[in-house]
Amino acid sequence: MRVDPAGYPFIGVSAGLALVAGLVVSPWLALPFVLLAGFFLFFFRDPDRTAAPGDDLVLSPADGRVLVAGPAVANAAPAGDWQQISIFLSPMNVHVNRVPVSGRVTKVSYTPGRFLPAYAHDAATANERSEIWIDHRGQPIVARQIVGVLARRVVCRLQAGVDVRAGDRYGVMKFGSRMDIFLPMSAELKVEVGAVVRAAETIIAVLH
Repeated sequence: MRVDPAGYPFIGVSAGLALVAGLVVSPWLALPFVLLAGFFLFFFRDPDRTAAPGDDLVLSPADGRVLVAGPAVANAAPAGDWQQISIFLSPMNVHVNRVPVSGRVTKVSYTPGRFLPAYAHDAATANERSEIWIDHRGQPIVARQIVGVLARRVVCRLQAGVDVRAGDRYGVMKFGSRMDIFLPMSAELKVEVGAVVRAAETIIAVLH
């Protein structure tokens, strides 16, 4: 299975420590580092996904559980009127993020911040985060990567001006974290709070 490049340093260091411990000290001392390398391989796994077809579909950008599905939480959204879908990722979920909708990236921003639990409402505006704006036939869609207590870094590999397709890989969040998606008020939401979603495969909304 493919592994996201962001995981290479973690896997390499753990495997190196296991090798040194096993050769210099004892195979038993190498075991914790072998297990750690195995965890990082699991965490940074990047399975292939087949994107659901349809130009006006909004696909889940992450694996996880839906925390918010409806009007945007006060003070969490960009200026204007939005609907919001928030997805919480546990350390067991795939953390590679996917583009939610086809279009052109118009803006990419990074904001340093705190490391509150990703499920807290304040995390949307207080935590470290990366935000992309996508223009889909004149409709703006915003996807926001938010770190949590364990997730201490977001990786966004998009730049303004590029064309993207729904389901494309675009970044990763290191350990437990959250994705917020802000949609036009005319969008028809297809998920409810508590729903379990899969990146690129679950349809979370339809644009009109």
